[in-house]
Amino acid sequence: MSSGEEVIPRPTVKIENIVATVILDQPLDISRIEEKISDATYQPDQFPGLVLRLEKPKSTALIFKSGKMVVTGAKSTAQLIDVVKKIIKLLIKAGIEITSKPRIQIQNIVASGDVGAYVNLERAAYMLEDSMYEPEQFPGLIHRMRDPRVVLLIFSSGKMVITGAKEEKEVERAVINTAKKLKELGCLLPKRE
Repeated sequence: MSSGEEVIPRPTVKIENIVATVILDQPLDISRIEEKISDATYQPDQFPGLVLRLEKPKSTALIFKSGKMVVTGAKSTAQLIDVVKKIIKLLIKAGIEITSKPRIQIQNIVASGDVGAYVNLERAAYMLEDSMYEPEQFPGLIHRMRDPRVVLLIFSSGKMVITGAKEEKEVERAVINTAKKLKELGCLLPKRE
């Protein structure tokens, strides 16, 4: 194999945070929830929602009187479902009657990725469509991918941050496709040790 045919290692992906909205089609008694659940904080003069922090898995829910919630901190869709089940159990334990099945909608998945090789960002900015690179302002290249619709922050180390995905498989597809594209365009430098 000649040095021009460097094999890049398989890109890696790690989900860091999933942000989701959960809708219960019913109003909630926030004061009662705060009274009955020790990990809940409600300060209506500062924020209209109740803040509920869970230790396992480490996550946070913002619960509103309307029955809407914003849940953050899950590292997978399965973990997100577990967190929602845990919250519902806590609400029931607090004496809140849950009359409908919660509707979960993922709003954003934030993940980290690594192509396993250094990236020539100057060349990538020139060759990769929908990219912006201004090293004086930010050390990474910003790439707006169309399919899947995500934004990648790509650094010269080969590491990246992916935001905007709605499904876990979109994150993996974005990283693998970006690694392939960077390799095709000659933007990858010899793999890191």
